[in-house]
Amino acid sequence: MQNKLIWNSRTQEERTKPVSNPIIKTVIRTKFLLTSGDKASGMIRSNTDAYLSLADRFGAGEGMEQATVPPMIGVDPEMRGWSFFQIMEHNAIVNRSIAAMVEALALGKEPGGAALMNSKTDVLPKGVSGSEQIGYFRQSVNDYLSMVSTLPSLRGTAQRPHPIFGPFDAHKWHCMFGFHLGLHLKQAERVLAMVAGE
Repeated sequence: MQNKLIWNSRTQEERTKPVSNPIIKTVIRTKFLLTSGDKASGMIRSNTDAYLSLADRFGAGEGMEQATVPPMIGVDPEMRGWSFFQIMEHNAIVNRSIAAMVEALALGKEPGGAALMNSKTDVLPKGVSGSEQIGYFRQSVNDYLSMVSTLPSLRGTAQRPHPIFGPFDAHKWHCMFGFHLGLHLKQAERVLAMVAGE
């Protein structure tokens, strides 16, 4: 799959270019290869705790307020104007998709359903997102960590392509879960700081 920039600003192109850089892709894939399953699960827990801490610090009104962040790596242009709760909704959607992919690959099944979401359209918030998204997000993480702990080895399974980083086995998809949360955590922190006038 060819990676295309879908916006024209030179500044945006320069800031997001590392994602499409083959060296960066190789570094990320190697990092995932060298990361243990336990460490990947720890990253998921740590990032989840950081999101929930942010949710505790800000009220529902602030969580619903949209703010446009500057170009950030891993945040597509159509995602830059989201609220904190929209970021939480997006994460819950992606979490369920990765969970379906990891489970299918680990069990030797052909991925289907949620695992095959369109990474540009199916992962977008569905409308006005409110504080209920905190519970949906928390549940998506808890369900995933419970499920993944019951699976056989995640390494060496069949592979299915990530839209940017190429073929992943179940282990690399497991690592992607926490990595993805980390990318949008930076966005969430920035959004809430902007909304709070910090």
